[in-house]
Amino acid sequence: MKQRDSTRPTTDDSHRVPRKALQNDDLSHRPSMNRIKALNASRCSRFALQHLRARRIRYSTFRLPAMHFASDNWAGAHPTIAASLTEHANGYSQPYSDSELDKTVEKRFGEIFERDVAVFYVATGTAANSLALSLVGKPGGIALAHRDAHLVADECGAPEYLSGGQLRLATVDGPEGKIDAKLLRKKVESMAGENVHAGRTNAISITQSTEAGTIYSLDEIDAIASVARDYNLPLHMDGARFANALVSLGCTPAEMTWKRGVDMLSFGATKNGCWCAEAVVLFDKTKLHAENFPYIRKRAAQLFSKSRFISAQFEAYLRDGLWLELARHANGMAAKLAESIIASKSARLVGSPRANEVFVVLSTSFISMAKEKGAVFYNPWPVPKDLEITDDEQLCRFVTSFSTTEEDIKQLTELLQ
Repeated sequence: MKQRDSTRPTTDDSHRVPRKALQNDDLSHRPSMNRIKALNASRCSRFALQHLRARRIRYSTFRLPAMHFASDNWAGAHPTIAASLTEHANGYSQPYSDSELDKTVEKRFGEIFERDVAVFYVATGTAANSLALSLVGKPGGIALAHRDAHLVADECGAPEYLSGGQLRLATVDGPEGKIDAKLLRKKVESMAGENVHAGRTNAISITQSTEAGTIYSLDEIDAIASVARDYNLPLHMDGARFANALVSLGCTPAEMTWKRGVDMLSFGATKNGCWCAEAVVLFDKTKLHAENFPYIRKRAAQLFSKSRFISAQFEAYLRDGLWLELARHANGMAAKLAESIIASKSARLVGSPRANEVFVVLSTSFISMAKEKGAVFYNPWPVPKDLEITDDEQLCRFVTSFSTTEEDIKQLTELLQ
């Protein structure tokens, strides 16, 4: 007789109805509705438990590769956030951002930003940026951003597409991935005449932290906001790594946004420990005509039906300062990595990391060796105008996350010796 594999989970057959009872339609053998509900809940709980156990086993046994610095997008979800998703997976809840949990989370956003805000979930940071700018778009409209901004370089024309052609992007230069406020003012002044042939400026966007791993100081945000106010232009902040910038500056969310003059924010959490949690936050509902955003979002196919699962992530993310703790860890790992690079003879640090991105010049031979040893990072990264490298060197990007460990840093440091 073939023996059952003892490693496979056993099946609880207590809820099964005998085949004979089904054939004879004998109601006495059928489980009650309460019994069915209890068994379904039990089955879901057992499945969730088995799934979480399996995940722990896989992660602990096959946590490969180490030294993973390609992007914080590659990191998984923090256990607290994963647990919140599981907790809210059972039962029923109103869809389309109308559940009690959705309302609770929106209230929590208001507490964090110290004012009444409108919060709209979307699937991606690209959707958040594009729809926020679409909200303030005008025929012939132009949004200004840094030439290296994600909005410009990495969103495949999504702002133009999702605005229905009412928006196009123009760039403003500046060192370290940040808009130079003086250049911005000159650009806006040159377009202020409502020239029907050239179009008209209708928004400014900054990225915090930037694609270069740098951070706008509060004074720098003030200077850009001053231009926006002088020309009555909405100021948007791309906050894909909002938490990383916030803990680096050591200020409050309000002080980094609306108190400086930011009108709308793409609030990103996916890179910092969530599974999929992005939102557009509007700070002045009346000024921005927030009542229009639900229609813009729906037409862009960005309205979640089971919105409670986005809220479940944000609820855990924003509870007890977890989001700030995760960002501090990621930034701290980046600082440790930078220290190792400075002490190395095999690498050259570019700039001084302020958040969780580290840029390094490496020889092509070292890159090949490091990757053979299991290091994962992004190369080649576009070389800025003011950086000189040789033909056998490349600019590389290393990104730390909430899941980066001391061991990851140690192993890479050993390669750098």
